[in-house]
Amino acid sequence: MALSRVPEVAAIFWVTKALTTAMGESASDFLVRAMPPVLAVLIGAVAFAIAMVIQLRAQRYVVWRYWFAVSMVGVFGTMAADVLHVGLGIPYVVSTAFFAVSLAAVFVLWSASEKTLSIHSIRTRRRELFYWAAVMATFALGTAAGDMVAVTFHLGFLTAGLLFTAVLLVPAIGYRWFGMNGVLAFWFAYVMTRPVGASFADWLGVSPERGGLGLGSGRVALALALVIVALVVRMTFTQRAERRTLA
Repeated sequence: MALSRVPEVAAIFWVTKALTTAMGESASDFLVRAMPPVLAVLIGAVAFAIAMVIQLRAQRYVVWRYWFAVSMVGVFGTMAADVLHVGLGIPYVVSTAFFAVSLAAVFVLWSASEKTLSIHSIRTRRRELFYWAAVMATFALGTAAGDMVAVTFHLGFLTAGLLFTAVLLVPAIGYRWFGMNGVLAFWFAYVMTRPVGASFADWLGVSPERGGLGLGSGRVALALALVIVALVVRMTFTQRAERRTLA
């Protein structure tokens, strides 16, 4: 029987996922300001491609490979969304709608091909490719949606973060107490973690004039990266312990 290529969904999964979204936002903002934006995007694209090659070469879920890939999706997904607005001048409302349609298209094609969107079925290369296409679309969608609420709607990053956190509770409560479909609840929550993490990361990093705490995107990205590494180390030891128990 083929082994799963993605992790089990547990509390540490959601914590790490939220941190990667925040780190990706901060790292992207830092890179495009620390160097020419075109160079930053190229570096992000190369890092993303390398991470995906490393992940796709694995025959099963390997903690560091998977979370390295998610982290690079976080960085490059942010850049992809920002390029449409900053580089091409496309309004956040339009880019949010575009990425929402793109995500829906991925789900339609995935469902038509594999007859399921459950992450518990990610045991083949084709399903994994659909999975990563969906992940990339959720990161880009969440970035655009977060900026749309904070900037276009003038609610600010903190208010946007709190608003998206409230929305994130919907699938959690729906699944726990009201029988919401597990697949729907998972992807609903997965999409929402992106604008939650990105909004709070922006609030921590941007200047007070822009409604933030002014800690700096580079410092925020580094701090978040260190926490992510610590969690990955913990998950790695847990995975090894579980395998020794089953051996």
